[in-house]
Amino acid sequence: MKLTVFLHPVLFLVLSFMDSRFAVEGRILFPSKPDPNEAAAYARWLAAQNSWGVLSTISNELGGAPFGNVVSFSDGLPGKGTGIPYFYLTALDPTAKYALIDQRSSMTISEYPLGTCGKTDPENPTCAKMTLTGKLKLVEGNSKEAEFAQNALFSKHPEMKDWPEDHNFEVFKLEIADIFLINWFGGRKPLPVEEYLHLTMDRLTLAV
Repeated sequence: MKLTVFLHPVLFLVLSFMDSRFAVEGRILFPSKPDPNEAAAYARWLAAQNSWGVLSTISNELGGAPFGNVVSFSDGLPGKGTGIPYFYLTALDPTAKYALIDQRSSMTISEYPLGTCGKTDPENPTCAKMTLTGKLKLVEGNSKEAEFAQNALFSKHPEMKDWPEDHNFEVFKLEIADIFLINWFGGRKPLPVEEYLHLTMDRLTLAV
């Protein structure tokens, strides 16, 4: 009996610590992140855990200069991520408007918002960052992919369901052609797009 009474507050403290560590801004994090040497798993972990990033398009109004914009995204339902970022955008905003003219785009995300970098500066190589470069494409409205993407987006960003209908929001995706990943010292990690996209969720679960 005494042992039970003693363990109860200890268990409470442990659970409290876990809650504060693994719940960041309403997101439940994996108990740990992948080993930095597991480049594909680390990159997929970053994509799955993040909910926003900076999406850059080519501005025809600024003489072809890159235009970066903060956007929300999702790569799939929880535990069923694809690694492909999907967006809910309107052509009333420059990002979608520019992409409809020139699809060349890149999206950058950081580990820092996840709360797993501690006090490390976001530019420090041990606080991972990833830039996905490719083409920002409109997803066909009545397709299965559009349905998948909307479910993924609305599950991570419930507010989107109530955005104004007269703004004509549509689903876009980034068709990835190159991956720039830094998650430790030593420069860019080699990571082929095919390896990133074909990492199974089983492998990702085991890695984290």
